[in-house]
Amino acid sequence: MIRQVSQSEKEAFNKASSHPLQSWEWGEFRKQSGNEVVRFARFNKGGVLLEAIQLTLHKIPLTNFKIGMFIKGQEPNSETLEFLKDFARKNKLIFIKMEPNVRSNKKLTDILSSSGAVPGKTLFTPTTFWINLKRSEEELLANFHPKTRYNIRIAIKNGVTVQENNSKSAFERYLELTGETVSRQGFYAHTENYHRLMWKSLKDAGIAHLLVATYHKKIITTWILFSWHDFLYYPYGASTEENKNVMANNLIMWEAIRFGKSLGLATFDLWGREEGKGFTRFKEGYGPEVIEFLGTWDLVTSPLYRLYRIAENLRWWILRARTKLGIIKPKF
Repeated sequence: MIRQVSQSEKEAFNKASSHPLQSWEWGEFRKQSGNEVVRFARFNKGGVLLEAIQLTLHKIPLTNFKIGMFIKGQEPNSETLEFLKDFARKNKLIFIKMEPNVRSNKKLTDILSSSGAVPGKTLFTPTTFWINLKRSEEELLANFHPKTRYNIRIAIKNGVTVQENNSKSAFERYLELTGETVSRQGFYAHTENYHRLMWKSLKDAGIAHLLVATYHKKIITTWILFSWHDFLYYPYGASTEENKNVMANNLIMWEAIRFGKSLGLATFDLWGREEGKGFTRFKEGYGPEVIEFLGTWDLVTSPLYRLYRIAENLRWWILRARTKLGIIKPKF
C-alpha cells in the first residue's frame, strides 16, 4: 500500500530514505525555497514503512502544467511506478524525472522501460566515486596517487589546518568563496539564498557539516559535507585562487575522509564524476571506486512531453550561447 505520510511519521520516513535528498529535512528546505513538496510511503501488510517517496513539483511557466522530481529514491518497482503515474495524471504533471539512488542493472532498466519511462536529461552525473571508509588510514593512503600523498604532505608542511567549523562566520566565508569560485570558473550555481536555507535546515538537523582549511589564520577552502545513515557526501566546495601552492584542497579531502571515519561511516560518496574534468582528476588521486547509477529516467504521462523536451533543449542552447558570447555571465 502507498499513501501520503504525515509529520508524525517523519522518523520512520527518514529511516527508509536512502539519500539526504530524500530526507524529510531536505523536503522542508525545498518548501522554504518555494517548491511544492509531496511525500508518500510504501508500507507492507503489517504497516511497516518500506519505501520513502519524496517529490518536488515545479510549475512550467505560462501553463497550468507541472513536472515532478523524484531524485535519489530507492530501487524502482512496479507498484511505486504505477502509483506515480496515477498521481501525475491526476495532478497535471507532464512527467516525473527520476534518478534512483541505485547502481545500474538491466533488470531495473527493463522495469522502468516497461512502465513508460524514457532516458531523460541528467541532473546529477550518472557515475560517481566511492571511498571505502572501513579501510585503515594506512590502507587508504597507500591507495592514493603518489602526487596526492605528496601534496597532502606539502599542505601540512605549509601549516594548513583543517577542522569542522559550523559557525556563522565560517559559513559567511563559504558564501564569499562560492561567489569567487563561480566568477572564476564560470559555472552556474544555486543562489546565495538557496545555500543559506539549505545550510540552516540541514545543519540544525545534524546532516550538514562545514569543513574549513585555514592558512595563516585565514580560511582559504571550505567544503559542505552531508552525513546520512552510513554515508558521507561531498556536494559543495569553494576555495580562493590565492595560496593555491599550499595544497589546501588536497589536505581538506584527506581530512574529510578522516572525518567520515570518525563518525563511524562506511562510505564516502564524492558526488559526481565527469570524464576529462579537473575535479574528476582531483578525485581520482584518492583511489576511489567508480560507481555507475541507473541514470536519469522520465516517467512520461502526457503527450506534451516531446514539446517540453524541445523547448527545454532550446532554452539551454540559448543560455549556453549567450554565456559563450559573453552576453550573460554566471553569477552567485
